[in-house]
Amino acid sequence: MAPKAKPIMIQGTGSSVGKSILTTGLCRVFRNDGHNVAPFKSQNMALNSYITEDGGEMGRAQVVQAEAAGKKPDVRMNPILLKPSTDQEAQVILLGEAVDSLGAVDYHSKKPELVSLVRSAYEGLAAENDIIVIEGAGSPAEINLRDNDLVNMGMAEIADAPVLLVGDIDKGGVFASLYGTIMLLSEEERKRVKGMIINKFRGDVKLLEPGLRQIEELTGIPVLGVVPYTELKIEDEDSLSERFRVKAESHGKVNVEVLYLPHVSNFTDFDVFGMQEDVNLRYVMRGERIGDPDILIIPGTKTTMSDLQFLRDSGLADQIYELHRKGRMIIGLCGGFQILGKTIQDPHHAESTIDEMPGLGLLDVDTVFETIKTTTQVFGRISGMRGAFEELNGMELKGYEIHMGHSYRRMGAPHIIDIYNRFGLDTEVADGSVDETGKIIGTYVHGIFDNLLFTRNLVNIIRKEKGLDKLQAPLETYEDFKDKEYNKLAELLKSCLNMDKIYEILG
Repeated sequence: MAPKAKPIMIQGTGSSVGKSILTTGLCRVFRNDGHNVAPFKSQNMALNSYITEDGGEMGRAQVVQAEAAGKKPDVRMNPILLKPSTDQEAQVILLGEAVDSLGAVDYHSKKPELVSLVRSAYEGLAAENDIIVIEGAGSPAEINLRDNDLVNMGMAEIADAPVLLVGDIDKGGVFASLYGTIMLLSEEERKRVKGMIINKFRGDVKLLEPGLRQIEELTGIPVLGVVPYTELKIEDEDSLSERFRVKAESHGKVNVEVLYLPHVSNFTDFDVFGMQEDVNLRYVMRGERIGDPDILIIPGTKTTMSDLQFLRDSGLADQIYELHRKGRMIIGLCGGFQILGKTIQDPHHAESTIDEMPGLGLLDVDTVFETIKTTTQVFGRISGMRGAFEELNGMELKGYEIHMGHSYRRMGAPHIIDIYNRFGLDTEVADGSVDETGKIIGTYVHGIFDNLLFTRNLVNIIRKEKGLDKLQAPLETYEDFKDKEYNKLAELLKSCLNMDKIYEILG
């Protein structure tokens, strides 16, 4: 029998304290130190998902962590994914497949049945690796959820994992949150906590030292390091990311704005724009107006009809029409593509109780929701771009699809991507659509912008329209760029964490 991996678990005093990024960084540290490592998060609640090579759906945070670990994404790394569809209900995805939509109470009652699934997924990974870095969710001190817990201390027990507890000092009250979390744990749970990490610190760490000594004395648990606040360009776990609260800098030459819809999904589709030095990327948050973008992007959404109604009620739809009249580029991705069409039909009430709703009408397509979800990686090439964007035709693309419906082009309406490989098989599928101006575009292909040559050429066409010189495409791929960021994160953690102690904790 293969030796079982050594586990270590990252838990936090609350959501958005940095569990995901620290898990990512430790995966890269261990990988760079020569270990065979994999990430694991038993249950993730997020609308940001990814499709693996075999068509399974999993949280993007574990995809990022897999990349940092040098592994292909595997649904066992995230056996349970919950995708909220309303404030009361979420789609439940088990080992990559959507199985049901449940309310919180119903899902909580099913947790005992899910323990064996989680255990099996974890043990499968553990048999293939030296180290498993496990990420918790929220806080282990949610005492109302302790029964049947399978993502924090319940998971630590399944894996027999030591725990590192992370607190976010940038929010204030880090010592109270660390102490309070530990005191709300049971005695057996407290024994699992082998170290504390303070994250997102700004300033001179010497000012913290009296507090570090006191929290160690109060809890009997060592502080393993203080991680400085950093702005590495690595994907964030969820929509609470600070990126959405920060105004874009003014030095950019091409302005790209993304509508932050109420049920936005896969917002990391646009991270690649943030690494372009000549692009000014801004997310239009609720209550804000669209600015004066060269490119407006309507992203994917878990509830297309609801978010389309939001665009109308908020006045954003009228602003979109005004941009169209100005001749600006508008790109709809997945749910955004559906929103740009003529109609959205839901005959099976897969998403709502509404049978049909008019779209924004900017593309000659009609969407029909179905009960079966399409989840696949795809390969294709650009084929139907018009006007100044014709030079993009022929470019190769790789991406993935996650959608519940199909969009049908009306007579004569062109498509923009020839998909030639889907589900790992040769095929001929016409995807997306474009209007007669060439400026309104829709596609189902997530990850389209991760193809750097395509994105750079798209930005250069806009630059030319604005009277600016074209810039050369970067020599590195987006994968190379991300790999450098993972290494920067690993070096940062090695400089500020007591890695000798962490290896000792690992055993």
